[in-house]
Amino acid sequence: MRVRHAFTVDVEDWFQVANLMHLIDRSEWDDMELRVVRNTDRLLALLGDRGVRGTFFTLGWVAEKEPGLVRRIAEQGHEIASHGWEHSLVGTLGPDGFRADVARTKAVLEDTAGVEVRGFRASTWTICEDTLWALDVLLEEGYRYDSSIFPVRHPDYGLPGAPRLPHRRTTPAGAEISEFPPLTWKVLGRTVGAGGGGYLRMLPMALTKAAFRARGRDGAPGCLYVHPWEVDPDQPLPEAFKGIGRFRHTVRLDRTEERLATLLDEFAFGPMGDVLDEWEATARA
Repeated sequence: MRVRHAFTVDVEDWFQVANLMHLIDRSEWDDMELRVVRNTDRLLALLGDRGVRGTFFTLGWVAEKEPGLVRRIAEQGHEIASHGWEHSLVGTLGPDGFRADVARTKAVLEDTAGVEVRGFRASTWTICEDTLWALDVLLEEGYRYDSSIFPVRHPDYGLPGAPRLPHRRTTPAGAEISEFPPLTWKVLGRTVGAGGGGYLRMLPMALTKAAFRARGRDGAPGCLYVHPWEVDPDQPLPEAFKGIGRFRHTVRLDRTEERLATLLDEFAFGPMGDVLDEWEATARA
């Protein structure tokens, strides 16, 4: 049986990424050029042409600004999930701030799309060793699965040694939540990202394909993720945005859509919630 992987989109605009936090203040967002609708529509067209559905982890801020986009995503059969309200890092919010953030986002997304929101993904994968308390908050606020723990070693995020496959994770309070990490690849004994974002754009396409094939041979699903701004090489980035941050943000933006199409044509994908349900049912059988 062909393994179905999860196709996911983090619905945020170009000026909301963590790499630009030091250059574009939150107070300036309302003055920025909104490009998230046109770029998300490009991804919707890419999926629609192939009859593929995915999961759209959407910022509450975007849903409030562009409710029609959220409704359109849901009407086309895609899963709506939460990416928090305005892309705040979990650690900067603290437990009370995080609770308010995810509760507000869930309510707005559900009211806008008319569907239940089951899943959550933190900004910049920032559920890490010192923010695992967030998993209990998610359960208490009605979420059923998380996709925020990246099992890699990275200066900005990651939980090295965490399971690489979807699994039931025990929370600090002793409850359980389903966790679906992004796809990773073992290279010389080290776990590296392979399933989307900058990894998709920087790594050789052959390696990304090999990672999905290897996961499929194990009979387990992987997770591909992308952002709408990654199909937008003409986004108006500040001139002061330089160095490694700019490189990671802009490298091969003109190739993202082509690479996504290649993966969609070669592998089977579906919404994360559905893929997770299938995986957990298989594990129980």
